[in-house]
Amino acid sequence: MENLITELTALTDRLSGLLWKNPVTLAVLLGTGLYLTWRMRFIQVRGFRHAVHLVQGKYSSHKDVGEVSHFQALSTALSATVGVGNIAGVATAIALGGPGAMFWMWMTAAIGMCTKFTEVTLALKFREVDREGRIAGGPMYTLLHGLKMKRLATAFAVFALIASFGIGNMVQANSVVDGIGYIFPELRAYAWLIGVVMAVLVGLVILGGIKRIANVASVFVPFMAIFYIAAALLVLANHATDIPAAFVTIVNHALNPWAFGGAAVGEAIRWGVARGLFSNEAGLGSSPMAHSAARTNEPIREGLVALLEPFIDTIVICSMTGLVIVVTGAYDTRPEGMTGAALTSYAFSSTLGPAGSWVVGIGLTLFAFSTIISWSYYGDRAAKFLFGDRAVPRYRLVYTLLVVVGAAVPLPLVWNIADIMNLLMALPNLLSLILLAGLVKHLQDDYFARPHQRTK
Repeated sequence: MENLITELTALTDRLSGLLWKNPVTLAVLLGTGLYLTWRMRFIQVRGFRHAVHLVQGKYSSHKDVGEVSHFQALSTALSATVGVGNIAGVATAIALGGPGAMFWMWMTAAIGMCTKFTEVTLALKFREVDREGRIAGGPMYTLLHGLKMKRLATAFAVFALIASFGIGNMVQANSVVDGIGYIFPELRAYAWLIGVVMAVLVGLVILGGIKRIANVASVFVPFMAIFYIAAALLVLANHATDIPAAFVTIVNHALNPWAFGGAAVGEAIRWGVARGLFSNEAGLGSSPMAHSAARTNEPIREGLVALLEPFIDTIVICSMTGLVIVVTGAYDTRPEGMTGAALTSYAFSSTLGPAGSWVVGIGLTLFAFSTIISWSYYGDRAAKFLFGDRAVPRYRLVYTLLVVVGAAVPLPLVWNIADIMNLLMALPNLLSLILLAGLVKHLQDDYFARPHQRTK
């Protein structure tokens, strides 16, 4: 049995690497975003201010259909995307692709904002609302109702269901144990106990459905983001004079093949784009399921709210990690082979001392726990689509129990399967975005043509 798991881990690792590190894959994901950005006439720039107004509650009406506010929907989606990638993923990108990877993460996020706008607008357009006002939406409903592609809709739901147990649950539970281990190393021996406590906390939240998840996320996400950003700003304040040079270093490594060689720039692009897409999940089709529950009768409004997601996740929070690593010089002075969360901890600790490990430990714990909560909703929407309402309580029970497994057992095989499922989710979703881009453009033009909808 052990040999079989080892062989499967090696096989899935090769397949995951082939898919995620393949330039064709990155070109499809990035190319779709570029096409949508051109088609929607840079809505991520033109609509940014209006999006902020919507999150603040302007233009809302008690007559709107939905279960949660714009802010709660955004918080729920962010709690899933702001995760281990913001701490470990950024550090890995810089360690393997150089400081220039940060620049390409920014570019990926800027383009991904339009991808989010498009996929969420479609999710709102084709969502289902039952007699009790409960919402079901996401790429599977877009594929089913918008394109009449039932098989692809079913395939997306299957991939999302499997991914929820992996990337959304067990690997995050493992990351919580890692985070706590940075603070209290002796507790790593009690991973199963940490898993039980987590499972109870997760169960208390997710059994209440999207409304309770959204209520928790709307408090949890701002708190964890402010905590991490504040710690990063403290480090940056101690290196204030080095910040301009850090930006120059990032841009040079990203765009100057004469100084650093074409291969170095190529690695910066590869790792920056790959980790940027992995962090903000633009085009993967996950967050539209959370945004679908938003209280609005205008699909474009929630699409605008969603475009803030890659901005907050990547351009703000990921930048904090990246800048700390660059201004402290940690990417250059790190011990050989150090990547991921260990590199981020090394960078914070170089300025904050032992407290640096606490920042990374608490950050990992909060980010990973919030991801567990939100991904449960993505999985239960997939379960509902595939098996009906009766499957949802059973799904939530299994999901809660798997938190204990994830905390106690190292899961490289699950990581690999989750990475593969994530990309398989993206393929039918991207197809729907390309085929229905004209519809989104029409909805967008109609929305902004009405005088009272224009930004102020």
